[in-house]
Amino acid sequence: MTQKIAVLFPGQGSQYVGMGKSLSETAGYSLFAKADSVLGYPLWAMMSEGPDDQLKLTHNTQPAIVAHSLALWMNLSELLKAKKKNVDYVLGHSVGEYAALAAAGVFSYEAAIKLVHLRGKAMQEAVPAGLGKMFAVLKAPQEAVEEACAKSSDSEFQVVPANFNDPTQIVISGHSEACEKAINWLKENLATPFRAIELNVSAPFHSPLMKPAAEVMKKELAAVEMKNNQIDYIANIDATLYGAQTTPDKIRQNLVEQMAGSVRWTQSIAKLPAGTLCIEVGPGRVLQGLVKKIQPELTVISLDKEGAFNELEEALS
Repeated sequence: MTQKIAVLFPGQGSQYVGMGKSLSETAGYSLFAKADSVLGYPLWAMMSEGPDDQLKLTHNTQPAIVAHSLALWMNLSELLKAKKKNVDYVLGHSVGEYAALAAAGVFSYEAAIKLVHLRGKAMQEAVPAGLGKMFAVLKAPQEAVEEACAKSSDSEFQVVPANFNDPTQIVISGHSEACEKAINWLKENLATPFRAIELNVSAPFHSPLMKPAAEVMKKELAAVEMKNNQIDYIANIDATLYGAQTTPDKIRQNLVEQMAGSVRWTQSIAKLPAGTLCIEVGPGRVLQGLVKKIQPELTVISLDKEGAFNELEEALS
C-alpha cells in the first residue's frame, strides 16, 4: 500500500525570534523579501532579529508564521518533486489553514501573507482589551468542558471550546466572566483532577466575540482571487475532508466560520489514515507533540530543525 503524506502547518504561538534564518541558502528564502514588499514594512527583520514584543503582536505574528511555513513548503516541494512523491492532504492549525490552502493552490503565497496580516488586525480590533480571556483546560473530558461552557453562557456572556488541540487539552475562549464561571463549574462538578491555565493572549480567539473580525475577513476573502484546491484539505471548522476541486465559495465559507468557531484539530488528525507520514512545515514543533497524543502511531517529522530534510529523505525512501 502506498504511504499517504499529510503536510501540517502550525498556528499562533509557534513563532520565535530567529525563525527562518536557517533558510538563507534555500529557494524558500526569496519569499521573505516578497512578504516585506506585500506588507510594506520589514517583517523579515522582525522575524530574524526581533524585538520579540513586536513579533508577538497578532498582526505581525500571523504573517510571520505563514511566510516561514510557505518558505519551508517551497523547499519541501522541491524534495517531493525529486522523489516523485505527492502530498495527499494539507491541514493547518487556525492561521496555519491559510498556509495549507496556499500550498494547495487556492491563493498565491503573497495573497496568503496579506490576508493573515489583515486577519490579525481584525482579530485584535474585534474586542476591547480585558473583555475576553482564554484558558487551556488539561485532562478534563471533552463532554465536561462542553457542558461547562454551555452552563456558563447566556445571552450576554458566552464561552466556548475554541481549540480541541489533543485528547488531553481543550482551550476555552470568550467573555472573561463566562470563562471564569466555566472553570469554577469544572472545579465543582468534575471528580477527576484537571488543570486550567490562563493563556497570555491579546484577544479571545475562536469565540463568538470574533464575529466582527469574521465580517471583516468575509469582505477581504471575497476580494481575493481564489481557485479550487489542488490537494485534499481537512478544514478546522468541521474536521471534514474536502477533496481536490472544492469551490472557492465553500473554502471562503470555511475560513469565515473558522474565525468565531472551534479549531477541531484532534478530530482532524483522527481523520488521517493509519500509516500516514505527517510533515510539520513551519516554525517550531508544536504540532508534532499534538499529533503524537492524538494518533501515537503516526510518524511526524518537523522541518524546523537541523537535519530534518535528511531525516525526511530517509522516511520517503
